[in-house]
Amino acid sequence: MYEVDREQEIMKYLPLVERVANRISIKNTEYEYDDFYNIGVIGLIDAMQKFDASKKVPFEGYATIRIKGAIIDEVRRHAKISRYRMENVNNFYKVKQELNQKLKREATDKEIAKEMGLTQEQLNDIYDNIQYLSSVSLEKTIFAEDENVSLKDVIQDNQTPNGEDELLKQERKAELIQAIQKLTDREQLILSLYYEENATLKEIAAILDISIARVSQLQGRAIAKLRSYIEEESAK
Repeated sequence: MYEVDREQEIMKYLPLVERVANRISIKNTEYEYDDFYNIGVIGLIDAMQKFDASKKVPFEGYATIRIKGAIIDEVRRHAKISRYRMENVNNFYKVKQELNQKLKREATDKEIAKEMGLTQEQLNDIYDNIQYLSSVSLEKTIFAEDENVSLKDVIQDNQTPNGEDELLKQERKAELIQAIQKLTDREQLILSLYYEENATLKEIAAILDISIARVSQLQGRAIAKLRSYIEEESAK
C-alpha cells in the first residue's frame, strides 16, 4: 500500500518536474530536456524522502529547489569548460579590474578587448562562458573568493537567522543590491527575468526582440559587472 501511495505522490508532482526541467537553460550539448526530466524525477524522490513537514515549508517550494539542485549538480559534475577557456575568464576579470582602477570608471568592451588582444567575437565568447558558469553556480561566479557564501544567503533565507551568520548575510545582501543598482535597466531586467521569473534565454530573447546569443552575452556581461562592483567595494 505504501508503494502505491508513493507512486501516486510521484505522479502528482511530475508536472512540477516538467516545469523545472523546461526552465533549466544551461549550455551543454550533452544534455537534452529528457535528461533534465529524468534527473529531476530523482530529485523529486529525494525531496519526498527528506521533506520535513514540521519546518512548515511548502512541499512544492522545497521540491522545486531539490529538483533544480539535482539537475544543476549533475551538470556541474560533467561540465566541460576547457582549462584554456577558464584561464581566459580569469584573465578577463583581472584585466577588467585593472582597467577599471586605471580609468576610474567602468571599462568598455572595446577597451577590454584591446587590452587582452581579442576581437569582439572572442570577448563575446568569454561572456558566454561567464553566463554558463553562472547558470551552474551563480554564487561562485559572483563571490568567487568566498566559498562560504551562497546565493541563497543573499537572496532568500527560510531559516531563523542569528548572530554573525545573519550579519554576514545582511552585508552580502546589501553588497548585491548596491551592485545590481549600478547595472543598466536592460541588464537588471535580464537578471530579473532569468533568476526571479525563471525565464529561459529563448523567452528573454523574445521579450527583448534580440537573439538568444545576444541575451547570453548581455547576461554574462552583467554578471561580470556585478563581480567587479563587489570586488571594488571590498577593496575599499
